[in-house]
Amino acid sequence: MTVLRQEVKRLLVRVFALRWSKDDCSILDPQRFRMRSVRKTVLLAILVSVVLVLALLHSWPTRTYTTVDVWQRPVPLLDRRLEERLSDVDRQLGNIPFHVRDNVAILLAQNGCVCEGERGGVNLPFAQLLFPRVSAQPLHTAFEASELEEIKRRRAKEYDSFQKRSQTPADVLMVAEANNPLQYPTQGVEVRPLKTIIIPGLALHDLHRDHHSINITTTLGTLNVAAEVDGVKVKGDGEMHMSVSSSLLPNLNRQLQFVTYTNTLFHPSTADTVQIETEGHQAAFTIKIHHGVTPKLYNTGSKGDYNISALVTIATKTFLRYDKLQDLIDSIRKYYPTVTIIIADDSENPQTISGSHIEHYIMPFGKGWFAGRNLAISQVTTKYVLWVDDDFIFSANTKLEKLVDVLERTTLDLVGGAVREATGYTSTYRQTISIEPGEEDGDCLHMRRGFHHIIQGFPNCVVTDGVINFFLARTDKVQQVGFDPRLARVAHMEFFIDGLGSLHVGSCDDVIINHATKIKLPWVGQSNSDKTYAKFRYPLASSDATQTKNGLLFFKNRFQCLTHN
Repeated sequence: MTVLRQEVKRLLVRVFALRWSKDDCSILDPQRFRMRSVRKTVLLAILVSVVLVLALLHSWPTRTYTTVDVWQRPVPLLDRRLEERLSDVDRQLGNIPFHVRDNVAILLAQNGCVCEGERGGVNLPFAQLLFPRVSAQPLHTAFEASELEEIKRRRAKEYDSFQKRSQTPADVLMVAEANNPLQYPTQGVEVRPLKTIIIPGLALHDLHRDHHSINITTTLGTLNVAAEVDGVKVKGDGEMHMSVSSSLLPNLNRQLQFVTYTNTLFHPSTADTVQIETEGHQAAFTIKIHHGVTPKLYNTGSKGDYNISALVTIATKTFLRYDKLQDLIDSIRKYYPTVTIIIADDSENPQTISGSHIEHYIMPFGKGWFAGRNLAISQVTTKYVLWVDDDFIFSANTKLEKLVDVLERTTLDLVGGAVREATGYTSTYRQTISIEPGEEDGDCLHMRRGFHHIIQGFPNCVVTDGVINFFLARTDKVQQVGFDPRLARVAHMEFFIDGLGSLHVGSCDDVIINHATKIKLPWVGQSNSDKTYAKFRYPLASSDATQTKNGLLFFKNRFQCLTHN
């Protein structure tokens, strides 16, 4: 392939080197004119062919694409980096010498990243187009030098909060002390796809034999040793099965501290089961293979107090009720004049909704409740989104700062408030959700009123699974769960059902929003828009909307039964 590329390059140089003589440029001789036209056509055809061949060669899949530059780190750093990866080295083993294998240890160095592009290359016409070099762009240059340190501080704070929310005790490395007599990690071993790690915690103890050996087998990767220890024999290095043996148990354990695992079968999220065995004893553990979770952090400004305008976007969905929507907007502006309001509207004849910090998105007529939720929340760029119905009204008790404080100081993803009706009744609509495993017919879904427990430090807040239509949530988590657009007008808890297991939900009864009155005076007739709204909003129990809900619960969620109180 390389020889073919060189030949094509030489042909390209020769084509560019062609020159016409003065006699060939005469246009008085028809024969020479025709010859010149033919030569120009041939020249053009050659140029096009060369470009197409080069493009084909550039895009043709070859094994060289899987080759990586293994010399991104200086070799003298390998010894130090190797020692850094040895977890809790036994002091008695630390005196046993070893010899680093550069070709294996360098793979460990690639687990870090540097902002470097490719250098060199050929400076020829079309070279960058046909043989593009990898460039590197430092991203911190997006900020002024004077603000960079503050930006880094805020980013570090956000990332620390993100890690606390996304990590669990199951991610912590644990090693089973030798009691069988194999010692091995029981959890917490991770590797990025196609990368290399040292397997921590391998050891063999309390065996009184003249000769010791241990066999290690994998299925999705290969085994190797990053360094060699004297007096130890290693077989199968670079393969899926490796045997390590020695008559000296301390030397054997020292060698086991250098055993590496390299993932060879790409999968963005899976696990490899590693089996280890010695005479009469067997054990197994898993190595998680997955990309690290990409954080999604929000730059919320440098103010000490919560800047609601930078932290929160208010989203709502409207359908025909423009008078109530305007009341909502007016009430929001009374307390939060600069918070962005996003409105999804699927009215048949949409009206213009104008004003500062307002985004109005028009949808097809009657597109639906959850489709509108998806549209509105898809446009949110702040850390949090507050969902409200279009007939809610902000009051002095609608303190968004309280809800923000709960999410900032806990691992909750979503926290609901309370809704006060015109009659004075206040509702939080807290629901617990559980799924009971079934057999061939499906699982059983159980929903009950109530909550799980009170949140420490927030006596008015509890942990639950479903809340009312007034909630503040982490934008990325809501977007992750999403809203099924097939649920048009009658839906709410379906979102929390889909989010069960991924949404950590809370509810606080000391943040209250008012609900516009639904009481109709008998002498006041119903408008056409009210009649149309009622037709869509309150379908009969046997209507297609109810059937759609039940059908999705049955098929999409594989439920056979729903129980609730």
